[in-house]
Amino acid sequence: MLKNYFKTAWRNLMKKKVFSFINILGLTVGITVCMMIFLFIMNEFSFDNFHKDGTQIYRVMRGFKREGKLSDVAYLSGPYAPALLNDFNGQIQKAVRVNENDNLVTIGERSFHQKKVLNTDNNFFTFFSFPLIKGDPSTVLKNPNSVVLTETTAEKYFGDAEHAMNKVITIDKTIQLKVTGIAKDAPSNSHLNFEMVMPLENYKDRSWMTTWINNALYTYVLLAPGASEADIEKQMPAFMEKYMGADMKKYGFNFNLSLTPLKDVYFDKDSFDGIRHGDKTVVYIFLSVALLILLVACINFMNLSTVRAAERSKEVGLRKVLGALRYNLVWQFIGESVLLTTISCILSVALLLLIMPVYNQLLGYSLTISWNTYQVYAFLLGIIVVAGVLAGCYPAFVLSAFTPIQALKGKFRFGKEGVSFRHALVVLQFGISVFLIFGTLIITKQMNYIKNKQLGYNKEQTLIVRIDNEDIYKNMDVFKKGLLNTSGIASVSLMSGEPGGFFDGYTFDVEGHSERWNANTEFSDFDFVKTLGLKIIAGRDFSAQFPTDTTSAVLINKTAATKLGWSPSEAIGKWIKNTVRDDEKRRIIGVVDDFNFKSLKQNIDALVISPAMDRRVILVRLAPGDIQSKIASVKNEYINTVTGYPFEYSFLDEQFNEMYRKDIMQQRILTIFAVLAIFVACLGLFGLASFTATRRMKEIGVRKVLGASVNGITILLAKDLLKPVLIATIITLPACYYVMNKWLQNFSYKIPLSWWIFALAALLTLLIALVTVCIETMKAAIANPVKSLRTE
Repeated sequence: MLKNYFKTAWRNLMKKKVFSFINILGLTVGITVCMMIFLFIMNEFSFDNFHKDGTQIYRVMRGFKREGKLSDVAYLSGPYAPALLNDFNGQIQKAVRVNENDNLVTIGERSFHQKKVLNTDNNFFTFFSFPLIKGDPSTVLKNPNSVVLTETTAEKYFGDAEHAMNKVITIDKTIQLKVTGIAKDAPSNSHLNFEMVMPLENYKDRSWMTTWINNALYTYVLLAPGASEADIEKQMPAFMEKYMGADMKKYGFNFNLSLTPLKDVYFDKDSFDGIRHGDKTVVYIFLSVALLILLVACINFMNLSTVRAAERSKEVGLRKVLGALRYNLVWQFIGESVLLTTISCILSVALLLLIMPVYNQLLGYSLTISWNTYQVYAFLLGIIVVAGVLAGCYPAFVLSAFTPIQALKGKFRFGKEGVSFRHALVVLQFGISVFLIFGTLIITKQMNYIKNKQLGYNKEQTLIVRIDNEDIYKNMDVFKKGLLNTSGIASVSLMSGEPGGFFDGYTFDVEGHSERWNANTEFSDFDFVKTLGLKIIAGRDFSAQFPTDTTSAVLINKTAATKLGWSPSEAIGKWIKNTVRDDEKRRIIGVVDDFNFKSLKQNIDALVISPAMDRRVILVRLAPGDIQSKIASVKNEYINTVTGYPFEYSFLDEQFNEMYRKDIMQQRILTIFAVLAIFVACLGLFGLASFTATRRMKEIGVRKVLGASVNGITILLAKDLLKPVLIATIITLPACYYVMNKWLQNFSYKIPLSWWIFALAALLTLLIALVTVCIETMKAAIANPVKSLRTE
């Protein structure tokens, strides 16, 4: 029987090749999109789950309260780990410290700027489960002069992993390390991404390794079996009071420690650290889009399958006359549906393999996929069951319900309820399409607004050069002087962080305020305002004519003055003191107009600009003209100043855009999915148009005999078909407004939801639907009426 069902199903598919192609195409597109999103979701939720003791590993977080809000920072200083092991003996079994770094690597005459370097304790490879190709995890970092390269890094430096072992490399011209191990490349679903691992022991004398208050490391702990995260956290206030009580009192801090499970680190996007984070909201959005597109594909399949009832009525009647029961017919049609879905699944897998490189490029990283995992096969089986069985049930029951006499005469009736149900399906299909089109328009418009918004400073033609090595740090003033003597350089400034980058947060004592005040801080030279083109709205800028500005002056922004209860002019002359960095009070000599130094998802915050020493970035503003020649001049000056280190730079406007990389990625992917959803929905509307034309063929013939024009018949048919599309648009737009308005709340600076965006989304949907409907209705309208009336 099953063999017979299969043969019949295959013959029907081959008999109507165009119909089968359209049906399979719609399902294939829908299933492919679902699989793309499923793999993305599976990758997101697989982060850090490959570690053997992962369920017992936690990252220690330092929490503090700022302006009434609790914030978490992942950075701790070196003394924390040994103190935790000592004070929580029996509860904390192991600890490991990790410092992210980048270094100059020298091999013979060749030099490389090696990024993604981890400085760790020697138990890193036994604490975590990063596999080694060569080397013993327990001893590979035991010697301070050892280093572990990843497979890709070993190939880059030495040709292959085999030749890399026992080779010597020099770090930052001073530290010689022997390659003692080769690790597999860090998987893309690890929050720790590295290309080289070297012992932390080489930096044991740095301040962040010896001083409690200087924080720069991640600290991970492995809890002993039976130890409770909650019990340990209850003891943390006493721990902090014991080791940090005096410092917290002195500097006005109030820190506490907490534990974040390793599996939650990736999604802990509100914590401050240097790793890549995921967003569960984005995951759920993608999941919703996948379900919506699969629903559109299933509806499309149901409509197209039901359309064929007109052509298969005699087959159903004949089978019933020959003794077939209704359940036999139901299983036959469901079997055809499952076969068609299975073919679509196979094609989807093949299509997915072809487009994976493009998909990875859109995401910005490579998905970690194993086709041997049960989740992939369970997903495909689930698709076949859901799309094949459930979506095939409606047409199966409709087709099997015909009475033999009506079926054999070809005079079956679908009934008003059947037509209404199919129209409801089209409403749902195009409701989803309208939602995706509207969402895409809003996201695109918002991202364009962010890209083009005036940020309050000049970000054009400005280079960022990192102070990321000892040579440039020692010679940064010489480098700046050399640049200012070079033609084509408008301005140069040394600072602690560029707009869109990192800004320190400090506590201040302020004149007239009994409580200490928190603010972002920029440490810069006297050319900060000039280089960024900031506007002084009260007082004056730093000036070399006032030598005491270096030790006794600060600038603040307008928001800082407002938060302190002053107007810009009232702020001039008031004193302020950084509780950590300043020995003496500083006077506010100027107030700069507000500028967006952080993401546009945040309101402008208070900023204190101090000339105290802390330089990590050099901004070089180029004069108008030939950009490439001016970059070449900067490079030449860098090479003359710094020996051995490669010249690397980025543009300030690109730096700011990098903050919205994920939003831009979402915009691109959502746009693609919206196009695919409308494509599949149009296939369904095409099917409904075919069905309507078939059902009203004789009516069309009569109208043509009585003198109706082709245009008149086309409008008549199209009007009824476009009603559900119009209803879908009207129903969906309020939901679109609610959802996208919620999304826009993530941005402090956002576009208004103008009426024309709603109109454009509705117009696009109706226009696409009209073109789709007219293709089939015009075909029916120009058909020869003799063919439709000759049976009467």
